[in-house]
Amino acid sequence: MIKYVSTKGGVAPVAFDDAVLSGFAADGGLFVPDSIPTLSSEQLQQWSGLSFPDLAFELMSLFIDRSIIPAADLKKLIDDSYSAFECADVVDLVPLGGDDRLVIMELFHGPTLSFKDVAMGFLINVLDYLLEKRGERLSIVLATTGDTGPAAAWASVGKKTIDCWPLFPRGMITGEQERQMTTLNAGNVHPVGVENCANGGDDLDFVVAKLFENRDLKEKLNLSSVNSINWCRVMVQSVHYFYGYYRTVESVGDEIVFSVPSGAFGNLFGGYLARSMGLPVKSFICANNVNQALHTVFSSGVFAKKTLVPTLSSAIDIVVPYNFWRYLYFASHCDSEKLNRWMREFQQHEALKLDPDTLRAVQEGYQSVSVSDPQTVQTIRDTFDHNRGYLLDPHTAVAVAAANLLKDALPDHINIVCLATAHPAKFPEIIHRCLGVDSALPQGATHPSLEQASKVCQHLRLCDLSTLESALPHAMEMQSRGY
Repeated sequence: MIKYVSTKGGVAPVAFDDAVLSGFAADGGLFVPDSIPTLSSEQLQQWSGLSFPDLAFELMSLFIDRSIIPAADLKKLIDDSYSAFECADVVDLVPLGGDDRLVIMELFHGPTLSFKDVAMGFLINVLDYLLEKRGERLSIVLATTGDTGPAAAWASVGKKTIDCWPLFPRGMITGEQERQMTTLNAGNVHPVGVENCANGGDDLDFVVAKLFENRDLKEKLNLSSVNSINWCRVMVQSVHYFYGYYRTVESVGDEIVFSVPSGAFGNLFGGYLARSMGLPVKSFICANNVNQALHTVFSSGVFAKKTLVPTLSSAIDIVVPYNFWRYLYFASHCDSEKLNRWMREFQQHEALKLDPDTLRAVQEGYQSVSVSDPQTVQTIRDTFDHNRGYLLDPHTAVAVAAANLLKDALPDHINIVCLATAHPAKFPEIIHRCLGVDSALPQGATHPSLEQASKVCQHLRLCDLSTLESALPHAMEMQSRGY
């Protein structure tokens, strides 16, 4: 049975249920499996025709012991997680007409129009399942830069075992994203708009991490998290890489490239996990915006914290990509002592220079690009003009722009799958700006669920970042008492 260990190495290995319910490890590290299962070429071939839910079942079964979630229960959890998706296949693949090599993998057909739904619904359902078995209740606190919060909030509605507290930097996400959290009118969902977040979601991540470091407070409030620090999130995000691979290549065994709009490195880590299991991925393109922490470390070996620059692709406006520590753990051959030393250095100097051996390991199978806002705008406009009005959201546009910049350096026979992480309807003002449309938006830039949310009252708490660390626990405690 796979056990889960902390990247910091300070706690004993735990079973899947304890890792998922805890979120962070008790020593502040991130949970990872003590081994990554590998698939034979025969297994890869046998699974090539599976539906998305059936493929998810096979892959998740490798990480979840039957004693924790029996097969029948796991299958039901997976089926329930994707029952509300608008696309029968959960995700859809769309070739771009201007280049036969480029394929868009639409991951935004879930209830909140974001790729976060692909993993979040399953994670919340698993938490609810495990908590109900234990007779326990959790308060989930998470920071969002636009899409994680809505996905967690929607998936949590009505769950008797969960209170969901999504924190968002007020004014730094779109009104559509905010309303997806604040118009649910669910008694167990408590969105908090936080003012004066100069570093956006990174400021919120810092406060959340401090809350989890306080063990007494964590136990008192029964805290957990569903950000991509939670192992279950990144584990499930490996599935769409397999599915996209099978629906793109001519023969199982062919190589492929994935271009991924990247912020906290959670989605890219899901890809790393898929490749480590045996998926034939030639390389990943790490597509950053100008907040290029990942591009900087891949290109120069310097992992540094810089001042946040607000961009059109706000969901990947990340200063410190916290899942990169998970990747560094594996790149260093699971050396917790080395990782702890790096983390201390980073905390002290807000920068870390990787040694040459580690940098070579980190760079293996990765390319990276930083894409500017003007490049993002031009990519949305060009794609719309040359592909019969097909619309990209600003994050997917970063991935497509990165693929266009690097494709000439790749062999001609290799397809590039660009991950479409959000529906363009979540960014109407940006679409207006890109297309120069003064009147009605194109049909592809609207969605009935967002139109409905724009017409109802909002329910939220407001707080200043300077008082969040004390104000949030107080609000959570008052909520638990029924106030």
